[in-house]
Amino acid sequence: MQSQFPTAVSTVLGIETSCDETAVALYRHGQGIVTQAVHTQLDHAKYGGVVPELASRDHVRKLAPMIRQVLEEAGCGPAAVDAVAYTAGPGLAGALLVGSAVAEGYARGIGRPTIAVHHMEGHLLSPMLEPEPPEFPFVALLVSGGHTMLIEVQAPGAYRLLGETLDDAAGEAFDKTARLLDVGYPGGPEVARLAEQGDAGRFDFPRPMTDRPGLDFSFSGLKTHTRLLIEREADDAQTRADIAAGFERAVVDTLVIKCRRALKQTRLDRLIVAGGVSANRRLRAALDTKLPGRVYYPPLALCTDNGAMIALAGWYRRAEAGRAGTIAVRPRWPLDELPPLTVAEPA
Repeated sequence: MQSQFPTAVSTVLGIETSCDETAVALYRHGQGIVTQAVHTQLDHAKYGGVVPELASRDHVRKLAPMIRQVLEEAGCGPAAVDAVAYTAGPGLAGALLVGSAVAEGYARGIGRPTIAVHHMEGHLLSPMLEPEPPEFPFVALLVSGGHTMLIEVQAPGAYRLLGETLDDAAGEAFDKTARLLDVGYPGGPEVARLAEQGDAGRFDFPRPMTDRPGLDFSFSGLKTHTRLLIEREADDAQTRADIAAGFERAVVDTLVIKCRRALKQTRLDRLIVAGGVSANRRLRAALDTKLPGRVYYPPLALCTDNGAMIALAGWYRRAEAGRAGTIAVRPRWPLDELPPLTVAEPA
């Protein structure tokens, strides 16, 4: 028999399964992250990229034990959970369906409502988990394996898209370059590690779409330039490191130029950067030194996909909590389709 739904949502269980990370976290308003667990699927390395069917199967194996683990580490039982938030999109359809089904079933079993969360809103709000979170409004750079976009954020739920990638995302370009250089998976950290040994000025790389107005991105041409350079020049370890360094600098410079334009266009002086690529050390250093105003980041542990950001976004969207039981996902879900919301108090 289902118990009464709580009149207020304070403690949210967050579930993330949009791609190749299985993640669960418990967030409590006024306390922050109580506990969390993340499992990164490394079996995709042999294929050079994420295999959707394998990702879904791994989520099935890992998710239920991780929910038990998080609650045990928090020293509480299911009764302490006020709502279950899960990633409903965007992402891999099969992976999203696993998270949705588990979240809806679990919430129905414990008599709690569910909250369907937009994955990118989770990333966007993740810097709010820092001890000194940014104040609204600000510009957000969301930069990951699947997304690169600039957004003007007036308040939680009040988003205006300024620019986005027209083809490859920055993280995707890193992953493809990693495969070309044969440095392993996941690609971004491996390319950055190789770049530490290289001379970024040895080869010329384009800074795509920076020679024209606008805030959109394109990284496919940079990827092609890098591929041709590798095929022509990369016959020794030092040259490969130099190519990695030059590629990384080109991506960083492009992101910095676009962020500077976005701040100028919106007349804002705060930038938040989130998503997997936000962990890149050279990107952080360049943004901190070359932009006006202040730059905010999520904690390093929350740059990649995680359950804490989903739980937090679920808390912000708590007014949208509904009775569990409906399994629905949106593999393609534009961020600007989210309804606005009003938050009376900060997280």
